Amino acid sequence: MENNILSKIIALDKTIHEPVRIAILTLLMVVEKADFIYLKSNLQITQGNLSSHLCKLETAGYVEIEKTFKGKRPLTLIKVTEEGEKNFKDYLLTIKSFIKQSGI
Repeated sequence: MENNILSKIIALDKTIHEPVRIAILTLLMVVEKADFIYLKSNLQITQGNLSSHLCKLETAGYVEIEKTFKGKRPLTLIKVTEEGEKNFKDYLLTIKSFIKQSGI
């Protein structure tokens, strides 16, 4: 196995490389926007846990969070940014390269 791919694995984006954040980005990559309740129910995690992960992704610039209202009810919409999409795709390419080169 090439030393280069191992160094890329070690250097994986730590913001993305967390199971819940991978799942959040995976869901968001297939929709234009998702509301908080949709993510919470599909990921089957608590509101606090989802909020914490979204905060980390937002701080990194990987998602945009828009807080609005639908009628009188609060509505939180989340979407992947261009930077988030690029970094997530790079992350996946690194994982795919590792799997291909390791013969898994």
